[in-house]
Amino acid sequence: MTQFGLFDAPLALVDGERGRVTYYDRFVPAEEAEAAFAALRNGVDWHANRRVMYEREVDVPRLTAHFPLASLVSGQAEGIDANGASALANLARRAGETLGVSFNSIGLNLYRDGNDSVAPHNDRLHDLVKGEPIALVSLGATRRMMIRSKTPGEPAVPIDLEAGSLLVMTWTSQLHYTHGVAKTKAPVGERISVAIRVRPPKAD
Repeated sequence: MTQFGLFDAPLALVDGERGRVTYYDRFVPAEEAEAAFAALRNGVDWHANRRVMYEREVDVPRLTAHFPLASLVSGQAEGIDANGASALANLARRAGETLGVSFNSIGLNLYRDGNDSVAPHNDRLHDLVKGEPIALVSLGATRRMMIRSKTPGEPAVPIDLEAGSLLVMTWTSQLHYTHGVAKTKAPVGERISVAIRVRPPKAD
């Protein structure tokens, strides 16, 4: 059962037979969110990746990291210090208790400025346990996410992901919607996205 604690009741951005996307404002108290951002920004070994696009290799426009949750809890995670591991474990615990889900994997994205982005996409379903949701905790600067139906002609749904907020997407929603964060010319600070998932065995 969902527990609401100190944050506001969730806002349903998408709600229907094709999936549900909900936004929880103030999921993490402001001071805790600020401390978690600092711990992760300074304590994670961030990776710059490259990928092939349009027959050429380009930089991925953000920095990334990934950790199995069990390694964070046991203190054996590589590429993250003790403060960062504790912050991530606490965020995953909070999300799991709120949603009643046993999460086991955390992926991080660091958006350094408005030039960093992620193209519209859905999570790869073979990397997820069917029926389990995806929880996204936002830390740092606010960035706008666009949620788009794969059905032509339906309007996109914008949501400003504020520090300490939680966005929850059901597994089914990944079949019918994409989500992305576009580049912006507006001055914007750094943002960390904490993606908490349930991976199949050996997916990590």
